Formats: sequence, structure tokens, C-alpha cells
Amino acid sequence: MLQIKYFIRLLIVVFVSLFLSCKLNKTNTYPNIIVILTDDQGWGDLSINGNKDINTPNIDQMTLNGVRFDRFFVSPVCSPTRAEILTGRHHVRTGVYDVSLGGERININEETIADVFKASGYKTAAYGKWHNGMQAPYHPNTRGFEDFYGFCSGHWGNYFNPVLEKNGELVKGKGFIIDDLTNHGIEFMKRNKDNPFFLYLPFNTPHSPMQVPDEFWNKFKDKELTQKGTVSKIPNDISSGINHPKAALAMCENVDWNVGRILETLELLKIDKKTIIVYLSDNGPNGHRWNGGMKGIKGSTDEGGVRSPMIINWKSIIPAGKVVNKIAAAIDLLPTLKDLAGIETQPKNKLDGLSLKKLIFEKNNRWEDRYIYNYWRGRLSIRSQDFRLDTKNNLYDMNKDPKQLKDISSKKIEVFEKMKMAKTKWENEVLINLKTKDNRAFIIGHPELKNTQIPARDAKANGLIKRSNYYPNCSYMTNWVNIEDTITWDAEVAEDGEFEVVVYYTCSKDALGSEIELSLSDSQISSSITKYHDPDEFGKENDRSPRIESYVKDFIPLNMGVISLKKGKGTLILRGLKKKGKELIDFRLLMLKRI
Repeated sequence: MLQIKYFIRLLIVVFVSLFLSCKLNKTNTYPNIIVILTDDQGWGDLSINGNKDINTPNIDQMTLNGVRFDRFFVSPVCSPTRAEILTGRHHVRTGVYDVSLGGERININEETIADVFKASGYKTAAYGKWHNGMQAPYHPNTRGFEDFYGFCSGHWGNYFNPVLEKNGELVKGKGFIIDDLTNHGIEFMKRNKDNPFFLYLPFNTPHSPMQVPDEFWNKFKDKELTQKGTVSKIPNDISSGINHPKAALAMCENVDWNVGRILETLELLKIDKKTIIVYLSDNGPNGHRWNGGMKGIKGSTDEGGVRSPMIINWKSIIPAGKVVNKIAAAIDLLPTLKDLAGIETQPKNKLDGLSLKKLIFEKNNRWEDRYIYNYWRGRLSIRSQDFRLDTKNNLYDMNKDPKQLKDISSKKIEVFEKMKMAKTKWENEVLINLKTKDNRAFIIGHPELKNTQIPARDAKANGLIKRSNYYPNCSYMTNWVNIEDTITWDAEVAEDGEFEVVVYYTCSKDALGSEIELSLSDSQISSSITKYHDPDEFGKENDRSPRIESYVKDFIPLNMGVISLKKGKGTLILRGLKKKGKELIDFRLLMLKRI
């Protein structure tokens, strides 16, 4: 009897212990996660990787206290890499085939890394450049991130006090954008220091326009760079100008300074030992600057276009100063962080990535060789541990020939045939599903987000109306000289509703009295222009090097009133009803606010 009572008591103790352990694990023992993603920073833009013209002490220290993956690969451009980080899957599976005009959106059936961690009790936030869809259900607030501050489009037109958004509402940024984003990240960490959190910081530098505070620029403006990059084959390539690489390095030092602020905050909050920090970039350098002698820059599927710095730091937990030379990729980030955190739930979709946990902790790990696929706009290159088969099926020994100068396909016939076969198989099984024309409409009035932003960048300009710039992301529509010309979008109303319509515009004084109309199916609303606002473009005064993207203007809101919309698809049309003067308005953004 005594034995039975003792056994029962023992079972109760074990049960209570397990219960408390599980409860504790869900609330206290999960590590915090911070993912810092830079934009257009090459592998060579860090002093830890051998760049003698730059000083990045905080990132270097983070590396010395953590694990550095020295052969880590991403996609050649922004949106695809972000999709792979967020989903753990090849971007061509996720619906991402472009960087704008809707092609940057992750399919709604994809589960994101934020969804995974949020489901396990994490507080989640993203501050920075999203670049995977603006309207819900593609907006970060509907992809697992409870708090968002930044911009959803691609590259932005101004980095000082820019117009950004906070959970769908337009707001004015404070100061230099990277400093501002870091401030938001720090405040989020303070609010959630007692809870597990997932913080995604997709910084938007050193992407152009090349703007950086004076204190960082002054170090480089008169400096002679000792390490030069590859020579551009494009005549008058502004990314190879004398100031472009200087500005990029200055922007990287600003990022490093902000990384230092994050590390300092973790220590002050006494959560540095229970926080995993990941640092990487979304593609190769956005110019011909020093990058370890590798071939290719941003946009290229060669080594230099897709090799990224990648650092994982977890103070006192993971080995300090370890360098991993095994190849890895952006698709590995989700399964790795999930594994490190101890989250056992499995994602809904099959992941393409692998957990790198064994490579982090084990000294003599047997790691089976694999292929990493780098694809962009018809160009496919694949990487094994030792070789790269480029888009033209030239084979290179990446240990002996990182510049990809000597094709060895005729000497390494077995390797060549095996990699060529793998390339063909991937094309037939994965790439065949890629859609290069988007049939997905832009969603209006999704129930999970009050405001719907419909920007000029997603529109079709009809007639003589044109974009302010070839690159659509931060552009606006101008040259509205014909009353018959229109601005249109393929749209889909998620559910019946009434919406307040606000148009962000500029116009000259002689356009006063003009009338515009917004219509969708059988619904329409019109308004007169009663206030003129004709500011100059700005941004050039802050550029350290000539830009390729649009300059920006200060646009003002026109409240057109309330429109009733019915669920369903149609063409959203912005047209002129009456034109006064030479032109109607310059158009930047349409905001539909659910009543």
C-alpha cells in the first residue's frame, strides 16, 4: 500500500513538474529572436571579411562571439530573398517572380516565420523594408507580424524624415531611417523583455539612393579607397562612380553603429544571453566595389551576386568564433531558428531549407553535400560545396577559381554531368510552376486591415500619363494632360463595405476647379480640386551619388468622400471629369479606409 501511495505521489510530482516545465517553456525559456537583414550589402562590405576600407566593430564582435557561415547564399535581388527567409522555401514556389507591380507578393497559402513563432507565444514585429506585398492579406500585419513600421514597397525615395506607415496608417519618420527603425526595435525589445519575441529588422541600406548622415559620410568623402571592385561593363554606370562605393561603405558603418545599439540594449535589459541574433544581407553589392574578387554583383546569379554574410550569435550558448564553410542558404533560416528555439510544431508547407543546428554545435559533423539554386529572370546557377555551374552551364572550381575565370566542364565531366542533370531536374520540378504574369488582383477592404493602400507603383498608366521614373517603387504618375487618359488597377473587393476615399496628389494653381472620379464596377465617387499644392521634387540635396530611382514630392490628401463597394473583381479607374489648365494632378497614392 505504501509503495502504491509513494508511486501515486511520484506521478503527481512528475506531472506537476512537467506541467510547470511546459508552461515555463512557453513563457520564459524560449529564446528571443532578432533577424537583421541589410539591403544590397555585399559579402565584402564588412571588416571581418577582409575589407580594409571599412570599420564594422560591432558586427565583427558579434561574429567573434558567434558562428559565421562563410559560404551562405541568397537570391540575386530583394523580394525573392525575403520570401525565402520568411517561408523557408524557394521563392519560385511562393509566388514571388518580380520586385514590383504585384510580382513581389508571397502567396497567401504560405506560412511565414512570424506565423510559426507567433503560434508558439512569441510577440512579433517587423520594422523596415517589407517588399513582399502592400495590401492585406499580403501586408506584414496579416503575415504574422503584430506590429509593423516602415514601408511595404521596394526602394524608397528619401531616407531623412520620410513618409512611412505604422500598421497601415501613414506617419512621418523621425531622422535618418535606419536610426529610426532601430529606435522602434529597441522600444519593442523594452516592451517585451519579459516575453519571448521575434523581431525582424529589414534595414533598407546600403540600397540607393545613396544617403547617409554627415557623421558617417565625412569619414569617406575625401578618402582614397585602397580596395577596388570589378570594372563595370556598362558605360556611365553610376554604381561605379567615385562616390557610390564610398557612400555604400558609409551606410554600412551606420548599420554597424545601429547594430551596436541593439547589442547594448540587450545587455542593459539583461536578455543578451537568451537572445539569438542573425545578421545577413539580401543579395550581393549594388555596385562594383570590393567583394573578395568574386564575379558578379546584385542581380547576377554568379558567386558575387548571391553570396551573403551570415552570422548567428547566441551568447554563452553557441560556439564563439566558429566559422562554418559548409554551404547554406536563405531557405535554411526558418528551420534553423525553429530548431534552435525548440519549437516542435511543423510548418504547413514542406520546407526546402535544412536546419543548420548540427553545423553550429557539432565539431566533426558529417554533412551530406547538397545543391543550392540561385534563380532570377531566366538565369539559373547552382552551387555544390566545391563547384558552381553557371547559367551558361560553365563549371568552375570555387575553391581554386572564385573569380570564375576558367571553365573546367571538359575536365570534370562527371561533376559537370551530375550538376547539369540536377539543374534540369530543378527546372522541371520547381521552376515549371513559376508564373511570370500575375493574375492576382490588388485586394481592397480585407477584413484584417482597416486601410488599403493603392499606390501609383502598382497602377497602369493609360494614354500620355507616365511614371516619374522607370523604377516603379517610389514613383508617382505625372503628365496627365489629356482628360481621356486614366490610371487603372486590377482590383478585387474582399467583402462588401463602405470606404472613405483619400487621394494623395499635387497640382499647379491653374488646375483648380478640375474634377476627378474614382470608379469600380457600378460604384463611383467624384471630387473637385479646390486646393493647389505644387512643391518641387526633393532628395537630390541628400544624395552622395547620382540615383536611379525617382525623386519624391510632398503630396497632400484630397478626401473624396465615401464610396460603397461590393465584393468581387473589377477594374479600379481614376479618371478626370473636368480639366482646368494644362494638366490634372500628379498622383502618388490612393487610400481606402473602411468605415
